[in-house]
Amino acid sequence: MGMNVGTDSTTEDEGIVDINTTPLIDVMLVLLIMLIITIPLQTHSVALDLPQGNPPPPATQPQVVTVAIDFDNSITWNGEPMTDEGTLQEHFRNAASQPDQPEMHIHPNRLADYKTVAHVLADAQRLGITKLGIVGQDQFMEGQ
Repeated sequence: MGMNVGTDSTTEDEGIVDINTTPLIDVMLVLLIMLIITIPLQTHSVALDLPQGNPPPPATQPQVVTVAIDFDNSITWNGEPMTDEGTLQEHFRNAASQPDQPEMHIHPNRLADYKTVAHVLADAQRLGITKLGIVGQDQFMEGQ
């Protein structure tokens, strides 16, 4: 008998032993999408008791005190220059001791040192001022 020189016995049609995973991936994706759709939305909410209606306006307008900090870090109380820190602290103590505290409007200049502004705010808080706000913030906006 003759020998087949040109053919190899391993090149004959043999079955592929690898499993086709594409249908399995498709099924898993469909199951994942169904799971995502059927999970209820988790809403984290906090129940608040908010007042209803419009509150009446205050009977008297609150007293407003303006504490201005200029570009050279000089401090004025309603236009009156504060010569030293003790005078400013005394004004804060007097305002905090009033039964109806005045509103403190801190008006820092754009060029004032941060440490001076922070020091004035810390003094006001430490000495009992509760109605405190910073005004004139439009000067700090970009492009101006």
